[in-house]
Amino acid sequence: MPRSIHGRMIVISGTAILAALLIAGWALTSALEGIVTRGLDQRLDSEIAVLAAAIGPDGRVDRARIADRRGLLEPEPGWRWRIVGPDGTLGSGDFPPLVAPHPPGPSPDPDPHPDKAGRPPAPPPPDPAIQGPRPAEGRTEQGVRVHARQIAIPSSRGPVTITAAAPRAVVARPIRAALVPLLAMLAGLGVLLAAASLIQLRLGLRPLRRLRDQVAAIRGGTLSQVDEDQPAELRPLAAELNAMAADSERALATARASAANLAHALKTPVATLALDLAGDPPRAAQVARIDATIRHHLARARVQNGAVRAATALAPAIRDLTHAIGRLHADRGIALSTDMADDLAVAMDAQDLDEVAGNLIDNAARHARTRVLIAARAEERQIRLTVSDDGPGIDEADRIRATQAGARLDERGDGHGFGLSIARELAELHGGRLLLDEAAGGGLAATVLLPRAARTA
Repeated sequence: MPRSIHGRMIVISGTAILAALLIAGWALTSALEGIVTRGLDQRLDSEIAVLAAAIGPDGRVDRARIADRRGLLEPEPGWRWRIVGPDGTLGSGDFPPLVAPHPPGPSPDPDPHPDKAGRPPAPPPPDPAIQGPRPAEGRTEQGVRVHARQIAIPSSRGPVTITAAAPRAVVARPIRAALVPLLAMLAGLGVLLAAASLIQLRLGLRPLRRLRDQVAAIRGGTLSQVDEDQPAELRPLAAELNAMAADSERALATARASAANLAHALKTPVATLALDLAGDPPRAAQVARIDATIRHHLARARVQNGAVRAATALAPAIRDLTHAIGRLHADRGIALSTDMADDLAVAMDAQDLDEVAGNLIDNAARHARTRVLIAARAEERQIRLTVSDDGPGIDEADRIRATQAGARLDERGDGHGFGLSIARELAELHGGRLLLDEAAGGGLAATVLLPRAARTA
């Protein structure tokens, strides 16, 4: 079965339509065969009535009367008749042996073994008590199937059996002629039912697609809740989604408020401690490390619930960051360049974007020899932001350890080992991820996947 609901419903409806058409075709064919067979039986019964009129009370056959009606008894090639009575057998010379489809109960079962000539056994003698013609089937030596009607008429010298038969093709021909328009009609009906099913599925699943787009808009920052005016089956789901979005919004607001309060409470003591230890470089470095640790955990607390409502234009934010970081490394002559469209936006606020991109760009600038390239492109619902440098890069075996908090692969610099870890955790908390790879021409290429916003706030 397909994995999508739409595909599964198409398979189920298609199977049901095909089964219904096959059953309808079989039923119509059976009904048509019954109608044609009854019409043939009426013609054969008429022949039997003609033959019965030529039988006397003593069982003798008026051959002259039968000769006058010969054209009625054999209207087409393959039609046959036979009279079996006390005086012998009279009728068509190539009359095939017959077997009654439902032999009378009192009659004994016929011998199931064929005779010496290999022909099937003859049917049991008709019961004179049975009133009215009975059906029978047979097959000629050439393999032609025949349909017959048979009746036994009592006489003073014993019963006289009258049989009239016609080729089974008399039934098959009109059925085949009727099957062509019947199959065309069923095929047209199948096309109409299939089209109706597709339209029904498209209309029936439209509210689900609309709900999906609204949830995506919430992630993109353009909506705060989904529309609860939904069909009865989806209304509870919409209400639960809105409740979950409201809970996430409240939790996010609480986390941001707590982070702001903690930052305000720690800012002054840490700054005072840094001033007091300005003359002691080793201890001042430890205070700077404490400050970086605080910024790391505060950044994580701001988005710990992953409920993002803001949308930030990417290109202006990156230009501001490259300008600021370029000034910090102006003495080294590092060239920072960008390659991205102006209409790209990420579904996160400007401060979180600055944390992610700023740490990546600053890390690249500190390790680059001559240049840093910041490129971005849209990939469906994500933005792929890549910061490449021409520095020494990171060995593949050390790339996972490089994104862990406090890990420093190069102890010569002034970093504290939190830049890549902050970028990784912020990206993951926003539904993205951080990838480290080798840049073209050497160096490190740090790629972060961020949620794409439909438009900027």
